[in-house]
Amino acid sequence: MDVGAVPAGRVCAAGDPRFPKRLGDLARPPQQLWITGRLPAPEERVVAMVGSRGATAAGYAQAQAIALAAGQAGWSVISGGALGIDAAAHLGALQAGAPTFAVLGCGVDVVYPDRHAELFSQVARAGGLISEYPMGTPPRSGQFPLRNRLVAALAEAVIVIDARTRSGALITAARARELGRKLLAVPGSRGADWLIGSGAAVPAEGPAQVLELLAGAAPKPAKVPETLRPLIDLLRTGPESPAAIAQRIGQPLPAVLSALTEAEMAGFIHRVAGGLYEVPRAG
Repeated sequence: MDVGAVPAGRVCAAGDPRFPKRLGDLARPPQQLWITGRLPAPEERVVAMVGSRGATAAGYAQAQAIALAAGQAGWSVISGGALGIDAAAHLGALQAGAPTFAVLGCGVDVVYPDRHAELFSQVARAGGLISEYPMGTPPRSGQFPLRNRLVAALAEAVIVIDARTRSGALITAARARELGRKLLAVPGSRGADWLIGSGAAVPAEGPAQVLELLAGAAPKPAKVPETLRPLIDLLRTGPESPAAIAQRIGQPLPAVLSALTEAEMAGFIHRVAGGLYEVPRAG
């Protein structure tokens, strides 16, 4: 990988003044990091952006626009160097002339995915490539979920965009909550909508609202569609079966099943043991 004048594969050990103090919030922080470029500075405001590798065109454009706006507002952007939303986040920051960091699930001298050679070169010059794995470590599936905890820990806030319900992005979101990081989600995908509906994440509609929330504006609660309000209000009192819901709100069972599907996909409710539904409670 051609990274120009950027030294490749330097090691920074815990205890070094440059080692990020934020990583001390982790239950099992890494003892050393390999870097091409640099690490985030202590005073640097860093926002993480994560989402699907197979992002939609709309999600990709949204991520790039949010990263561009964040970079222009003085934020550094961190992500995982993967295809899809990660790449869009790095590119948006680069377009803003802002620092961006990629935390890799392999050695910093290994280009994965291989099509990101030029992107990684630009990221290394603007900010840095970071890994807890030694030089030459190939990508392995188990290393990427571990990588996600570093993305969350190094950031002040995490934004989830275009995520599936079972994805690395939601692992990063879970780590962000455990660490007390601010968690935002852009509505429009099942994973992001679930985070919002469960109360785990604050909804952020686009670049302007993201910047307001990062600046400390009060979050706006997720809006429940009027058609779903009787159902949601009922389930706030406790779990119920579809048949019991139909009886209590006076709706035909097929209509209730359709509403349950819509509400579950939007993240307002989820299914629990015994075929019951409830409003999830963030904890």
